[in-house]
Amino acid sequence: MAKASKTIKVEQTGSAIRRHHSQRSTLIGLKLNKIGRTAELQDTPEVRGMISKVQHLVRVVGE
Repeated sequence: MAKASKTIKVEQTGSAIRRHHSQRSTLIGLKLNKIGRTAELQDTPEVRGMISKVQHLVRVVGE
């Protein structure tokens, strides 16, 4: 039986304007680049690390 992978839903709440290019790249990696856009991603340590890097620009909607 295949193990169902957990997902996490993230919404962008802040603008990437006047942010460091690495933060912009992280938002693009999270499939976000506009305020109000949401993305459903795999709940992995890598994704959690990306979210923590831009935690001031995003919020976790659902787990």
